[in-house]
Amino acid sequence: MSETPSSATQILVVDDEREHAQVMCEALDRLGYKCDVTYNLSEAADKLQRNEYDVVVTDLMMEGKPQGLDVLHTAKDTNPSAPVVLVTAHADIPTCKRALSEGAYDYIEKPLDLEYFRAQVTRAAERAHLVKQNQQLQLQITESGGGFESIIGNSPTMRKVVQTARQVAASDIPVLIMGESGTGKELIAQAIHANSRRRKGRLVTLNCAGLSESILEDELFGHVRGAFTGAQGEREGRFEHANRGTLFMDEIGDMPQPMQAKLLRVLENGEVVRLGANDPRRVDVRFISATNRNLDEMVAEQKFRQDLYFRIKGTTILLPPLRERREDIPLLIHFFMQQSAEKYQKELSGITAEAQQRLMAYNWPGNVRELKNVVENMVVLSTGTQLTAEDLPPEIRPRAQAAGGMNNLVGISLEQAEKELIRNTLKMVDGNREQAAQMLGIGERTLYRKIKEYDL
Repeated sequence: MSETPSSATQILVVDDEREHAQVMCEALDRLGYKCDVTYNLSEAADKLQRNEYDVVVTDLMMEGKPQGLDVLHTAKDTNPSAPVVLVTAHADIPTCKRALSEGAYDYIEKPLDLEYFRAQVTRAAERAHLVKQNQQLQLQITESGGGFESIIGNSPTMRKVVQTARQVAASDIPVLIMGESGTGKELIAQAIHANSRRRKGRLVTLNCAGLSESILEDELFGHVRGAFTGAQGEREGRFEHANRGTLFMDEIGDMPQPMQAKLLRVLENGEVVRLGANDPRRVDVRFISATNRNLDEMVAEQKFRQDLYFRIKGTTILLPPLRERREDIPLLIHFFMQQSAEKYQKELSGITAEAQQRLMAYNWPGNVRELKNVVENMVVLSTGTQLTAEDLPPEIRPRAQAAGGMNNLVGISLEQAEKELIRNTLKMVDGNREQAAQMLGIGERTLYRKIKEYDL
């Protein structure tokens, strides 16, 4: 999966011709890469031992010898996943072909065409990033433990969410998960249950949205024969079904108020009475709830019982909307793309930078659920080995005129247009420079320089 170049991508340039090395480094620096330069084999070996470079660019012939092969071998020993690009004269191509068989990524002939050089190094950087993301995903899945592997995200807010969920999983304290629709509230509930002492018991789920008081009461508490017309036998409710396990009630903010009082009684005394029965039944249930509503406001407006609110919010976990953690979008894209490619038996190597930028710029009102559906649809409709901007749905696909109108930029200088583009992108991501740089396709250093230059 490709990602726009940024200062997070580190490149080592090795060439004994200082002027040539500086030209290559400046060409890469213009793309926003962080570039180190060395002029001999010993310096290169030292830097490779001390630092983890994403890409290595080395001249093949230095001091009259094919020392680029030594650079290649050292790079592969210290960081096997880092692509090594060789720069060579035409006469040395047979040696370059040997280098390819020994693990080199590609070679580029002198004299350098800088545009071609930047394109090849960018492809190598994208490949390095794809490998790193695969490793990151596998590490996250391996270390996360049962249940937490389904929570994809490395942003600070999501790390905090997972940390909190881990801490509460071992206890029986009630958990209230708050967040917009599609943010993954049920996944958090599943992970908590899977990592709790009740994991051998059932996780029983009930969505309260759209259910009347009578239906909810029957669903939660069950009934005996003859409790109402059509009740021809006994039926246990969700509480009994979840005994010694976990009950997860989604959209609890939609629960009718009369049922709120009945739910509170069960949570306080641990007993349920089936509809039409007199005798209570003991239940041992861990209670987790979720809502996309603001329960504080509902309590203030007397639409939600304050005592129930205090009872269910033992620990509150707030899931951020996807637009507030855009740095997680590339990882989520990759995860859903792999998942869908396997499901539909598609051979996909990644996603183009333009398509990924469009996905990162979109506001995602449906959050992670919407992103998953979009990526799955793109995989189904794709005809090549990469997902492209043409595979995007109409609401995300690039248009001839962007929202707000490209005509607004007609008649102004390129400098003014760039300034407005940077200003609007920073506004979209609430000033997050890392996200803005990714969306603009430039490095963070370049963005910082532009911000200073335009006094933004």
